[in-house]
Amino acid sequence: MTTVGILGGGQLARMLALAGAPLGLRFLAMDTSADACAGQFVPMVVGDWRDEAALAEFASRVDVATFDFENVPAESAEWLAARIPVFPAPRALRIAQDRLAEKTLFNELGIGTPAFAAVDTRAGLDEAVARIGLPCILKTRRLGYDGKGQFRLKTPADLDAAWVALGPQAPKVGLILEAFVPFEREVSVVAVRGRDGEFRAWPLTENWHRDGILSASMAPCADGAALEPQAVAYARKVAEALDYVGVFALELFVRDGQLLANEMAPRVHNSGHWTIEGAETSQFENHLRAVLGLPLGSTAAVGHSVMLNWIGAMPEAAPVLRSPAGHWHDYGKSSREGRKVGHATLRADDRATLRGELETAVDALSRREEFSGVISRLG
Repeated sequence: MTTVGILGGGQLARMLALAGAPLGLRFLAMDTSADACAGQFVPMVVGDWRDEAALAEFASRVDVATFDFENVPAESAEWLAARIPVFPAPRALRIAQDRLAEKTLFNELGIGTPAFAAVDTRAGLDEAVARIGLPCILKTRRLGYDGKGQFRLKTPADLDAAWVALGPQAPKVGLILEAFVPFEREVSVVAVRGRDGEFRAWPLTENWHRDGILSASMAPCADGAALEPQAVAYARKVAEALDYVGVFALELFVRDGQLLANEMAPRVHNSGHWTIEGAETSQFENHLRAVLGLPLGSTAAVGHSVMLNWIGAMPEAAPVLRSPAGHWHDYGKSSREGRKVGHATLRADDRATLRGELETAVDALSRREEFSGVISRLG
């Protein structure tokens, strides 16, 4: 029986294990925290990412390794790759961990991005702002996600505060200044590439955020027919350039009908959670198929889906579970501000039915305002 090792023991590892059970797979997760939620379902190795003894134990017990967390040090992934198969390859992980390397790659592939510049010093920040203009966003190049490690600059008076907030991190993780894009909406293409180079993508997904964290996703995107060919072409370029194996997400801004790449995630992705109930093959199953060298499953949508992310604390389940369209996912985490603790997906055969079921559920949860944008896009 094949054992799949997962670097990271969060909800993504948990959902990978659940998807892999019907395939007859076993799993071993590695995490720095003993209470990582995947440990409720699979055995774990607990240790620092740079602890070679822990990595060696992990490697000795698995046949192939993958990630649920992109901030695993690339050096650790490279150490493992010298001993066992690791997918995606550490090079893809290393590039995706560095916003400067990532956006440079996008531009080299002919994929448009917001203007950007590396920032290493306070004087360098002044020079970058003069070149890119205001408003703009100062970000850490590495170790930032879900809105962390970012500071928005609106006026020249913000530069000192931005440097106080992020400047001390420059020597360790690097900084990048990016132009602020007044985008109309954000979409993502979740795609998968197999060991043999086979490439597939799920329908384009439209996303909403609150405080830098994904709040909701809708698939297929309302105007996906116009945007999807370009988005999928971009994802294919990235996958082929990196010789990527597994699932990844490419996040894109939509402005005046054009797509600008924001970032990629080298793993299964929050905006693809709807695929569990809303696609012929979920992102989790297809990721496992890819890393094991198995044929990929269909990425076709089954009707229409909306995924609602639960941040901080789980709401009452009954309003969603009463719906014939409702599906509930509790990650088994304790409540904490800003923490992803679960999600719900509503799926229906047509958009009108989905809108009605969504309205009923969010009204019962007293959260209609939070998800009003999704409701309006369902028409």
